Amino acid sequence: MVEDRITDGKRIAQLLASELTGLQTGPLADVELTDSDPEAIPSDSGTVAYRIQYEGEQVGTVLLYPAYVELELQGAETVQITHGAAVKRAIDLLRAALE
Repeated sequence: MVEDRITDGKRIAQLLASELTGLQTGPLADVELTDSDPEAIPSDSGTVAYRIQYEGEQVGTVLLYPAYVELELQGAETVQITHGAAVKRAIDLLRAALE
């Protein structure tokens, strides 16, 4: 059996956005995506895909790279998301940062 592994930065950012907007429990219920650019093109220096707000304040930025995404959390850390399955761990990290 062949397993597909999503390693395209733009697709990973889309998966992350879907998770963030679809989860309506706990602190994630109050998360909003802003400054979204559906036409953003991944670059070696990182291109802003969207920003994450919680209760009206910016708490993170998602940057596109050709083979991964970076989730920059304000005052916490920057996490590289290198494949689609890692989106769940990034969501858990964001949830913990917001609690």
